[in-house]
Amino acid sequence: MDLKQLEYFVRVAELGSFTRAAIELDVAQPALSRQVRLLEVELRQNLLVRNGRGAVPTEAGKLLLEHGRGILYQVERAREDLGRLRGGLAGRVAVGLPSSIARALTVPLTRAFREQLPEARLSISEGLSSALLEGLVSGRLDIAVLYNAQPSRELDLTPLLEEELVLVRARPPGLQEDPPPGPITLAEVAGLPLVIPTRPNAIRNYVEAEMADIGCRPNVVLEIDGVSAILDLVLDGAGCAILSRNAVLNSPRPSAYSTQAIGAPPLRIRLSLATSLQRPATPVQKATLDLIRARAPGVVAHAL
Repeated sequence: MDLKQLEYFVRVAELGSFTRAAIELDVAQPALSRQVRLLEVELRQNLLVRNGRGAVPTEAGKLLLEHGRGILYQVERAREDLGRLRGGLAGRVAVGLPSSIARALTVPLTRAFREQLPEARLSISEGLSSALLEGLVSGRLDIAVLYNAQPSRELDLTPLLEEELVLVRARPPGLQEDPPPGPITLAEVAGLPLVIPTRPNAIRNYVEAEMADIGCRPNVVLEIDGVSAILDLVLDGAGCAILSRNAVLNSPRPSAYSTQAIGAPPLRIRLSLATSLQRPATPVQKATLDLIRARAPGVVAHAL
């Protein structure tokens, strides 16, 4: 059995699509399909059901997927163990960060990674928690920082820090707020026009749950996925937003916005480090987790 064929099959099965797997693996889709088909011929089993919406593992495919993940994990461990003989950890780790802290954390994390793990490779993706969670489950990501992640049988969660959520509005030109406005109640926020991500965004779910506890619901005027797009719409006068303070401070034009604390004590949301329980962490992934734990709290505290 060819390891590359096995890797191709596992990636297609996890992503549910030959197209997405080809992009992820940086290989032509016909070549990817041919290698998976050769694996099926060798094993004399149909491993995937191909349809217009993608590819779904058969019963034989599900069995091979379980074995394949373990085999590829052991191969990666072997590479890392051999890398240690050269004086350092080797291998690749893919990290997903929410947009609110990606701009602040990417540079210090990358710098520390290069210094402490020079033989390893780091890939960082930025996105909303729902997309990061999907990447973690599918195997595209090894580590993700998630907002308000809920325990499950698929995830290993470790608390990382808490971020303050604030009301964000466009600052009128030339207006300097000194002193800054006092806190606004969550009930008052519910009466404002809000530009907010679509469900199942973690911050939206959290805000809606907090409002439901006091008998309110948000006045959603626009649903937009992406912190930058939300901030652009707020600046254009479409409404207000509820984002982490860090997301505003690390935007290209933080002075264009005014922020106001929500509630007293301020509304805060939990950030957790997440890994997949389906794929045990390799040594280089464990080292990367330690780097994130060491640097994320300081970066966010400095920004706040």
